[in-house]
Amino acid sequence: MSRQKQNKIWKNYLVGLALVLILPLAAGCAMPMVEKVATHVVKETVKETVVVEGLVPVVPVYGGETLPNDEPYDAMFFEHYGVNPFIDTEDDPLSTFAMDVDTASYTIARRYVNEGHLPPKDAIRVEEFVNYFDQEYPDPEEGEDAFAIHLEGAPSPFGEERYYLLRVGIQGQHIHAEDRKGAVLTFVIDVSGSMGRENRLGLVKRALHLLVDELRPTDKVGIVVYGSSAHTVLNPTSTEDTETILAAIDALHTEGSTNAEDGLREGYKMAYRTFKEGAINRVILCSDGVANVGRTGAEGILEEIADYAAQGITLSTVGFGLGNYNDVLMEKLADQGDGNYAYVDTLTEAKRIFVENLTGTLQVIARDAKIQVDFNPEVVSRYRLLGYENRAVADEDFRNDEVDAGEVGAGHSVTALYEIKFQKGTDGMEAMGRALTIHVRYEDPENGNVQEVAKEFWRDDFSARFEQASVRFQLIAAVAEYAEILRESYWAQESSLEAVLALAQRAGAALADDPTVAEFVWLVSQANQLAEGG
Repeated sequence: MSRQKQNKIWKNYLVGLALVLILPLAAGCAMPMVEKVATHVVKETVKETVVVEGLVPVVPVYGGETLPNDEPYDAMFFEHYGVNPFIDTEDDPLSTFAMDVDTASYTIARRYVNEGHLPPKDAIRVEEFVNYFDQEYPDPEEGEDAFAIHLEGAPSPFGEERYYLLRVGIQGQHIHAEDRKGAVLTFVIDVSGSMGRENRLGLVKRALHLLVDELRPTDKVGIVVYGSSAHTVLNPTSTEDTETILAAIDALHTEGSTNAEDGLREGYKMAYRTFKEGAINRVILCSDGVANVGRTGAEGILEEIADYAAQGITLSTVGFGLGNYNDVLMEKLADQGDGNYAYVDTLTEAKRIFVENLTGTLQVIARDAKIQVDFNPEVVSRYRLLGYENRAVADEDFRNDEVDAGEVGAGHSVTALYEIKFQKGTDGMEAMGRALTIHVRYEDPENGNVQEVAKEFWRDDFSARFEQASVRFQLIAAVAEYAEILRESYWAQESSLEAVLALAQRAGAALADDPTVAEFVWLVSQANQLAEGG
């Protein structure tokens, strides 16, 4: 990028920042502020002092049983990643980010609403709401690339200005369960005192029962637990001996403080000792994410797993419980461990992860997967990516294969939504022609070769009316706006949960056979009542 272009971007940024700060004040509007994150949080109780490095809980914790300000849960750790702005294509026509298939943010928010509370705005990651829902993208042709690109666009149903929504859909190749590689799984299970709350450990046991029942005789399972310290409760055992594995799971009980660092270290040591070439070698952490013994911040524990990820031992993190829960740690561990992060609020969600999507949860089909959207400035005036704030990749690093990006499992899909505005010609009509090109780049985990696929999308590929778009497109527009409102996005100030509910109900009527859609309609209805004080 030239210095002249950099100066122009900074000038536009400063002018925009001034307008964002001044205009709402003049109009008497409340603007969301970026909160400063303190260096640590201290939780004082009768028995112990807990220090969580680098984080401020959404709900501060005090002594006694009563929570301040009628908050529903104590010591909930989330992180605010900001909200993407609109970008003028003449300043930067490229939008680049790492793929993400995590869904924990949606299920955490779901539990809040189910229990009669609006979730904290910092708990909302738009992309994890969007990626929770099946978009019914067709698979890539057999024998071709690992991914198929699916693009759709239509006028946005939200806001007064004439913006369009663009849906970028990436569908990964499915692998039949019988074709899945053999798996060597190491469960690292948190059995500290906090896992006794809400019977969290009991839900872990039931979830692992579901997973073990889906494994094949060629798979192996080992179990490490940690409270104040870590120890092995089951050496790697063939799933032919299911009875022994389930007995070890059923015998688990809570004990002591939370030394997550020690638990992960012991789990990785076991996984390393039993590493099997050509198999899935994965550590699965089941925890509420709180660490109060050893190095408690994410960065300290991350140092322990980086080398193992590079050697092919990946990490999935599965969260349980609300109150004394560390979302930040769980997400960062999964990212560093080249795995995925899910949150289990019900046994039904455990079934979705460990039964219905087991092959996708375990077997990776693409490493360091990135997306770059190249907008044509002659057709597109400006754009904004909804979500993926903590997945941003520098434009110039798209083809730098040393840069860490996202891992995608078999059959998983990735969806990203953009709000865009088209250029207008001298005659006042919107410009026509190629609007954008999508590039997808990833490493094949089987041979290490880097692949890149691309697809163009033209102005006349956009539907003329929102109602002409597919029903799944209409649904995901409602899902994204729901997340934007919950996180109090500046760009959703003019929107309402009532409008989202109306759209969700229309989409839900057309997708009556999908229980996740029916549940979403109910959640929006509940959130709308909660927002109105009901």
